[in-house]
Amino acid sequence: MPAAPSVLTARALLLDMDGTLVNSDAVVERCWRRWAIRHGLDPEEALKVVHGRQGYATMALLLPDRPMEENHADNRLMLAEETADLDGVVPVGGAPAFMAAIAALPHALVTSADAPLARARMGAAGLPMPRVRVTAECVGASKPDPEGFLKGAAELGFDPAQCVVFEDSEAGVRAGRAAGMRVVGVGPRAGAFAPDVHVPDLTHVRVEADGADGTIRLHVTA
Repeated sequence: MPAAPSVLTARALLLDMDGTLVNSDAVVERCWRRWAIRHGLDPEEALKVVHGRQGYATMALLLPDRPMEENHADNRLMLAEETADLDGVVPVGGAPAFMAAIAALPHALVTSADAPLARARMGAAGLPMPRVRVTAECVGASKPDPEGFLKGAAELGFDPAQCVVFEDSEAGVRAGRAAGMRVVGVGPRAGAFAPDVHVPDLTHVRVEADGADGTIRLHVTA
């Protein structure tokens, strides 16, 4: 007999993009493999830390002795490269229906991508861009710092405890927890980092809204 669904309640939803709404793994791996090889690093080791963080923060982890201004400059090139490469960018399973279900509900995109990359990938995946979004340009610190999620909650007008985060990466799960929010882990990476609940993709989430008091109920099945 299948397990009964978990139910999380919230007033607002904060959504990561890559790995959560959009499957961009093919592009990320292509670009970061090339970068790692150019810098004499093992691509497989590099790919273990790239997900969820802004590029400059990943570079700082992988090249700890390099000046941060070089990381920021290199990251601008990486963002342009990733924005131009949309081959294989597709929606995560269930993402179109999920986004349709929350269209009229308070939600925000909180991504480590910059605005051009976010627009490009959401468009390539055929997903609507949320009205409220916190992109790389909006924050001073990358995930796992909670700044992005806290800004998203503030812009939507809700306390952190009223928000649920959807994330796929270690950095993202840690950021959501540090912000005082509950976390739905999405996809194969997330399960290892102890989110509040974990789903293979968004087909396992059913959204129910209570128009009377604004409560959002997330019915989650593993």
